[in-house]
Amino acid sequence: MVIRNVKVYGEEKCFTEGEIIIKDGIFAEEKEEAEEEIDGGGCYAVPGLIDLHFHGCMGYDFCDGTKKALEEIAAYEASVGVTAMAPATMTLPTEELTRILAVAAEYKREAHNGADLVGINMEGPFISEEKKGAQDERNIIFCDEDICEEFLHASEGLVKFVAVAPERNDNALQFIQNMKDKVRISLAHTNADYDTAKAAFDAGACHAVHLYNAMPAFTHRAPGVVGAVSDSAHVNAEMICDGVHIHSAAVRAAFKMMGAERIILISDSMRATGMSDGRYSLGGLDVDVKGKRATLASNGALAGSATNLMDCMKTAVKEMGVPLETAVACASMNPAKALGIYDRYGSITKGKKGNVVLLDEDLEVKMVVKDGIQVK
Repeated sequence: MVIRNVKVYGEEKCFTEGEIIIKDGIFAEEKEEAEEEIDGGGCYAVPGLIDLHFHGCMGYDFCDGTKKALEEIAAYEASVGVTAMAPATMTLPTEELTRILAVAAEYKREAHNGADLVGINMEGPFISEEKKGAQDERNIIFCDEDICEEFLHASEGLVKFVAVAPERNDNALQFIQNMKDKVRISLAHTNADYDTAKAAFDAGACHAVHLYNAMPAFTHRAPGVVGAVSDSAHVNAEMICDGVHIHSAAVRAAFKMMGAERIILISDSMRATGMSDGRYSLGGLDVDVKGKRATLASNGALAGSATNLMDCMKTAVKEMGVPLETAVACASMNPAKALGIYDRYGSITKGKKGNVVLLDEDLEVKMVVKDGIQVK
């Protein structure tokens, strides 16, 4: 396949007019007689996006724990330009989580269409009651190395992030130190103050789940987790740029504090994404969805988003003042690096998987190509 007449997004994080060659599903440089030639019409050509934190879409949730759910989720994600995914768990009983992870591992071993399953982001169950958000507090437990090892074993290496609330128990720092070389440790749904969060990052935690949300507010006398992330150069920070979870000014402030290289755009989408307004479930809790806003029926708290990553990226650019070149990196390169898969995903580079999305001037998806094949 040759895609001509496009503005190609390169590893230098800028667009250059040119063409893209894909051979046997892999980006190539050598021109041969193409079986398929496409006129890109001057579109932006960006790498397939990677969502490393979301729960579901089209009426399905990763924690449904079925291959059917994974197939439907993967199909939808690919259709909107998200060609690789690392869905997130909810706070459920450990036995149920172990089963869900085992199903995902089995799914990974089989051939499937749609977005590639490249990881799992464990958002629970080692979190706090105070900042539980839409997580079910009945299933919250203290961080435990043996249980974590069970999760890693059941997933056959698919679990890439395990979240903790470091303030909850005295052995949190020991847990981080002992597990950090086996899995990336993140801070999520935590009420930690600055000192506690900074100690966790110094111990080896390297990731912050949906920055600003489900953590203490950032203030000038109590900077909390946000301040600790800012002061920890090795820590990446997820952000939900759906126009609901974070004010545009706070998004711009995070980029200034942490630098674009550390920001990862996520959707945190739940099963209502791609569906009509109504009542849905998330982690066993009822959620009401109206437009972009998803809230718990019980108390009105935000409960994930109803927006896919491509739309979040567009919102960041068109409504929040994030340059397109920056937003693309934060939705493709940065998550690939955080997941440890940048050798195969995240940029339009010779030898990597031929996943590319064509966007028009309004950033509407005109075409998705995955492994050198157009996604319908």
